[in-house]
Amino acid sequence: MSNVMLEVRELTTKYITRFRENIYAVDHVSLKVEEGKSLGIAGESGCGKSTLALSLMGYYFPPLHYTSGEIIIDGHNISGMNPDDVRRSILGTEIAYIPQAAMNALNPTQKIINFIEDVIEAHNPVATKKEIFDIAKGLFEALGLPVDVLQKYPVELSGGMKQRTVIAISVILSPQVLIADEPSSALDVTSQKMVIKMLRNLMDKGYIKAMIFITHELPLLYNVTDDIMVMYAGQIVEKASSKDAVFDPLHPYSKGLMGSIIVPESGLRNVKLTAIPGVPPNLKKPPSGCRFAARCKYVRPECKTLSIPLREVAGGRTYRCILSEEELRELYAWEARKKNE
Repeated sequence: MSNVMLEVRELTTKYITRFRENIYAVDHVSLKVEEGKSLGIAGESGCGKSTLALSLMGYYFPPLHYTSGEIIIDGHNISGMNPDDVRRSILGTEIAYIPQAAMNALNPTQKIINFIEDVIEAHNPVATKKEIFDIAKGLFEALGLPVDVLQKYPVELSGGMKQRTVIAISVILSPQVLIADEPSSALDVTSQKMVIKMLRNLMDKGYIKAMIFITHELPLLYNVTDDIMVMYAGQIVEKASSKDAVFDPLHPYSKGLMGSIIVPESGLRNVKLTAIPGVPPNLKKPPSGCRFAARCKYVRPECKTLSIPLREVAGGRTYRCILSEEELRELYAWEARKKNE
C-alpha cells in the first residue's frame, strides 16, 4: 500500500488587499503526493502556483491568509496551526521550500556553513559545530557538491552552484516533502541539468520522500516528475501522468499551453507555435462559470454560467471542462486534419 506524504483537501487561500478586497489565488485545490513520487505544477505567470506552494507550508504572512481546507503532511494536519509551532516543528523537517530566485537570498557576508549552522541550531540547539560540519560534509559529498564550498561566501559561487547549494541547505534536515518553485529558472541549460539531476538524487538517496516541482515550462516537468497538475486562475484544470500531460493534453488550456512552448522532445519539435488569446480573469471578481471560457475557442454559452467541477476519466486523469473526453478528442482531431489539408 502506498504511503501518502502530502494530501491537500479543498484548500482555499486568499490575499486581502489594503482596500479589503479578497483575491482567491488558490481556490478549492486538492492534491496528493505519495512516497517516492514527484508532482509537477504548471501554468502561466499569475495562475497561483507560487501562492499554492506558500500555502502548502501552512505558514501565512499577510496579505496571504488561510481560508479553508486541510493540509496533511505525513499524517499530520497542519491546517490552522499556530505559526510559531509550524516554524519550530514543521518547516525544514516535515516540509521544505525553495523559493524563486532563492540564490539571491543568501547573505553575501556569511559563509555557506553559517547558513547550515543557523538551520540546524534552530531545531537542535545542542548540536556542536563539528557535528554540524560533519552533517553538511556528508550531504555535500552525497550530492556531488565540492566540500570546500562550505567555507566560501555566496559571491564566490556561480549561479548554478549557488542554486544547488541553496537546495542542499533546504534539505539539511531531511524533510518529508520538498517544494521547488522554479528552481531552474534564470540558469543556463547545463546548470539546469545539474539542478534537475541533484533533485533526483535527493529522492534516490532518501534525503526527501516526495517532491513538488513548480514551473511555467510544462515540458520540463516530463523529465522530472511522475504526474503533472495544470493550474489556471487559482484552480486545477487538469491532472495527468507527465507523459499524457505533455504529449496528450486534454483540457483546452493544457492544449494551448503546450502549443505555445518550444518543445525539444521527439515528436513535438516541429509543431507550429500558437498563442493563447486574451488574458486570465481578474481574481477580485472571477467569472461564475469556467474561468478559461473567455479565451477558449471551444466555448459554449453554458460554459460562462455553469460551475464546472473536475471530472475523472480512464487512468485516473482529471480535468475541468463541460465537454466530454470524446468531444474534446473529436475537436482536436478535426483541427489536426484541417491543418494538414
